[in-house]
Amino acid sequence: MGMQIAFFLFSLIAIVGALLVVTTRRLFHSALALVLSFVGVAGLYILLEAEFLAAIQILIYVGAIALLILFAIMLTRHLMDPKARAFNDQWWIAALAAGFLFLILLAMIVRVPWPVRAVAVPQNLIENLGASFVGEYLVPFEVVSILLMAALIGAIIIARER
Repeated sequence: MGMQIAFFLFSLIAIVGALLVVTTRRLFHSALALVLSFVGVAGLYILLEAEFLAAIQILIYVGAIALLILFAIMLTRHLMDPKARAFNDQWWIAALAAGFLFLILLAMIVRVPWPVRAVAVPQNLIENLGASFVGEYLVPFEVVSILLMAALIGAIIIARER
């Protein structure tokens, strides 16, 4: 019973955060709601006994990506202006494209048979995951870290030129 309550609580946190991301008028508040959604997903990882993924979710998504988004928003003066318009003239095109994409994804989800069976969690899952990070997936991790660092340096340089 406690696991179900925790599942619904973390699911509610993730869903409410996601809804706030797309419905909040202020971009800065949307970024904070994105952090809330990331924390909810990390809680779901903990319930799935994937503590390492939860820690990575917090460190990378909350600690790095959300922080990078917040820096980008704060360094852009126009976006922090409370009098700036939240929507432009093309909002209805974006809403139409998002609705069309949603229908395509929904059709794909309904058509795919999802096999459900209980499988035991491997005992050395974290050890294998860590070995994959420093072995098989080392280059993609390094590329992502360089990309994030370049984006952060670029944001700082753009902000300093003004």
